[in-house]
Amino acid sequence: MVPRRFYPVMAMLALLGLLLAACAPAATPTPTAAPPTPAPGPTPTAPKKVTITIWHQWDGKYLDAITQVFKDYEAAHPGVTIDLSRPENVMDALRVAIPAGQGPDIIGWANDQIGNLALAGLIVPLNEHGITEDFLKNTYVEVAAKAVIYQGKIWALPETMEGIGLVYNKALVTPEFLPTDPMNFDDLLAKARAFAEKNPGKFLVCNQGLGGNDPYHVAPIYFGFGVPSYVDEEGKVYLNTPEALKAAQWMLQFREVAPKETSHDICKSLLTEGKVGAWWTGPWAIADIEAAKIDYGIAPMGRPFVGIKTLMLSKNAVDRGNVAAALDIMKYFTSAEVQKKLALVNKTIPAQIQALNDPEVQALPTVKGFGESLKLGVPMASTPYAAAQWGPVGEATVAIWTGAQKPEDALAAAQKAIEDAIAQMK
Repeated sequence: MVPRRFYPVMAMLALLGLLLAACAPAATPTPTAAPPTPAPGPTPTAPKKVTITIWHQWDGKYLDAITQVFKDYEAAHPGVTIDLSRPENVMDALRVAIPAGQGPDIIGWANDQIGNLALAGLIVPLNEHGITEDFLKNTYVEVAAKAVIYQGKIWALPETMEGIGLVYNKALVTPEFLPTDPMNFDDLLAKARAFAEKNPGKFLVCNQGLGGNDPYHVAPIYFGFGVPSYVDEEGKVYLNTPEALKAAQWMLQFREVAPKETSHDICKSLLTEGKVGAWWTGPWAIADIEAAKIDYGIAPMGRPFVGIKTLMLSKNAVDRGNVAAALDIMKYFTSAEVQKKLALVNKTIPAQIQALNDPEVQALPTVKGFGESLKLGVPMASTPYAAAQWGPVGEATVAIWTGAQKPEDALAAAQKAIEDAIAQMK
C-alpha cells in the first residue's frame, strides 16, 4: 500500500504524463507503394509495304481459286501486295525484263524450264536462302523434289504434278485384267492377250505413242524397263542401251494386241466406243471420258514422265531486297494447307506430301489414281539438252512399231541424232 505522504507526488507525475502525450506529434502513416511506371515501348508502326510480282502460267478456272488463296495471304499480311501477271512469250519477256530490273520477283513455270532460266541468270538457287534438300525430301513427293534440283542446286519449290496412267473402263476391264505390279510388263502383255481373246476385235490398252510419234506417252515403257531418262543434265543419252532395247522388243510383242495406228483422238474414240478397255493418258482426258458417262478407274503402269509446276525465285527479288517476302509466299503457296484447298477445287495433284495424302484429297478418284502413278515416275528433264530428245525418240519408236527399222538400228540412229544435236549446244 502506497503511503499517503506520496499521493501529491503521484498526482503531479500523472498530470505531467498527460501533458506530454498531448504535445507529442502524431505518427506519420506509412504510404502505400505506387505501381511502377512502365518503361515507354516502341511506337507502333504500320507493316512495311512490299509488292511481290508473280509471272505465271495459270489460266481459266484454275486461276480463280489460285487468285483467292493469294488474296487470303494479303489479308493475313497487311502491307503485302501480290501482283499476278501472265505474259505472252514468257522466256522472251523474262530475258528483257529481269536484266532491266523489271518484271517478276517469282516465276511460276514448269520444272523443264529451270535449266534455261538458271543458265541465263534469271533465277537464283534457293540453297543460298535457307532451303535444303532435307526440307525438300520431307515436304514434297520424291519425284517432285528431284525435279527442282539442277547441277546440284535447288532452283524452285514444287507446286503440282502432271503425268499419265492407265484410265480404264470398269465395265470392260475387270480386276483380272488390271496390272498388279506397275513394273511387270510381261504381266501386262499376258493380260492384253487374255483380254483380246475374251473380247474379239477389242484391245486392252491404247497408247498414242504406240502407233504415233509421241515420246512423252511411251516414256512409261522406256523408263519402266530401266532407262533413267532419255537425256541427263550432263548431256548423256540413254537410247542405245540394253534397257531401251528390251523396251523396244516388248513393244513389238505388244503390237500384236494393240491398235496399229493411234493418236489422242483415235484413243479417245476407241475408249468411248467401247473398243479398248484402257487409255494410257493424263488428267486432260478426264473431261471427255466423264462426258461419255464412262465409269472409269486409274491404275499406275510403268514410270511416266512427270511434269512439275513450280515457283522460282527471280534475280529481281534479290536485287530489290524482296527475298524474305517472296520466299514466304512461295512456301505458303506450296504448303499442305493451300495445296489441299486447291486440289479440292481444281482437282490438281499436289506435290506436297501431306496434301496429297490427306483423306479428303485421296477421296478424289483422279487425284488418287494419277497420284499413285506419278509417284513412280521420272521428272521432266530440267536441262536444256532435253530439247534434243523429242524428234529422235519419237521417230525411232515409230520405226520400231511399224517395222521400218530393227530396234537396234532405230535406237542407234536416235542415239546419234540426239548426241549430234547436243554437241552443237555445248
